[in-house]
Amino acid sequence: MTIGVVILAAGQGTRMRSSIPKVLHRIAGKPLLGHVIDCARALDPAEIVVVYGHGGEQVRAAFAEQTDLRWAEQAEQLGTGHALMQAMPELRSAEQVLVLYGDVPLTRPETLHALVDATQHGFGLLTVTLDDPTGYGRIVRNEGGRVQRIVEQKDAGAEELSIREVNTGIMCMPRAALVRWLGGLSNSNAQREYYLTDVLAMAVAEGLDIQVRQPASVLEAEGVNNRLQLARLERAHQGRLAEALMHDGVTLRDPARIDIRGSVEYGRDVEIDFNVLLEGRVVIGDNVRIGANCVLRDATIASDVEILDNCVIEQASIGPGSRIGPFARLRPGARLTGGAHVGNFVEIKKSVIGQGSKVNHLSYIGDTDIGAGVNVGAGTITCNYDGANKHRTVIGDSAFIGSNSALVAPVTIGAGATIGAGSVVTRDAPAEQLTLTRAKQVSLNWQRPTKKK
Repeated sequence: MTIGVVILAAGQGTRMRSSIPKVLHRIAGKPLLGHVIDCARALDPAEIVVVYGHGGEQVRAAFAEQTDLRWAEQAEQLGTGHALMQAMPELRSAEQVLVLYGDVPLTRPETLHALVDATQHGFGLLTVTLDDPTGYGRIVRNEGGRVQRIVEQKDAGAEELSIREVNTGIMCMPRAALVRWLGGLSNSNAQREYYLTDVLAMAVAEGLDIQVRQPASVLEAEGVNNRLQLARLERAHQGRLAEALMHDGVTLRDPARIDIRGSVEYGRDVEIDFNVLLEGRVVIGDNVRIGANCVLRDATIASDVEILDNCVIEQASIGPGSRIGPFARLRPGARLTGGAHVGNFVEIKKSVIGQGSKVNHLSYIGDTDIGAGVNVGAGTITCNYDGANKHRTVIGDSAFIGSNSALVAPVTIGAGATIGAGSVVTRDAPAEQLTLTRAKQVSLNWQRPTKKK
């Protein structure tokens, strides 16, 4: 049977104390709603409808490029049943309707598949059993164990409040019957809202057997209402990702201190130390070691690379057998072709570092093409900006750049050239020659000033 997914995402989220709609707050760098949408897509549904309300234009704008989504506005916050009513006109071909929530980000596709498969012609309900069910709607069963109704916390009596099995809100229902049930909802309750949970009692009255499934973890049904819950689910999600890495053979020195905010591809025998952030699309080859406190953002790391502690690598690529850091920064456009050494307090931007070349200490390399086998001494700067425009520096193979040199672009250093330490090079330096700009050293008889008494 075809499935239509409705994601309820209209809540204001006042306890977040934020001008950002609750469903746009992020876990692993992705909006809460984005996690739910991805989970829904894994079911291959005929339609996905997002019900929006508070901050609706921000929500729609955040997903403007996802053209498979349909949108329904809930202008007044009159309950979950009322929210689903707004979505029904957008469900044009679905035979079953699965209801999800935009602030419940950790539900797994496997759990939803099990729920949908169990309810091909009936009513499916996802429940969890909690040690402390306070605040949740209770699942009321008859003596035979069949579900009869859901009672909200504020409407429950003493006996019902003792029930530990609670409603997650996630339901799967036949569309034709749902239309009829929604038409019969009433707001005669403590909240004066139209409860979606009331349709369950209608289904029972019509003789439908309620199929109940529970997730592997209660975290799959936990929503985000405040910053504390957001942080807790962030750590739970990161824990899942870390476990997946380790199951695939990646060594994590401390699985509790890694953050992944995007996609990661990795080879064999990868080792990652603590406090590492992997963001965007990160590709890691075989036999790579990443030291502590590193940030890799949209980076490609070839095999046999060592990244020492405290490095930041963003929109850059590192060739095989290279060694980076510690305390190095590779900015967008940096490309190391292989076997390169980039050392402490070196910054590289929009530059190519050739095979086996070394930039080991305290240097800035910007808008530069460095050939193979080049040694760049400590304190070297490529002066790429004239105050208005950027210019490139070209350094040929096997050149040697002495320490504390400034190469004022545009400038070319020929292959095999040597630049004397402390030089300011403003014109092209010939290949295989020594170029230096240095004042003559003199020694003078001179009395050092002394402090007056």
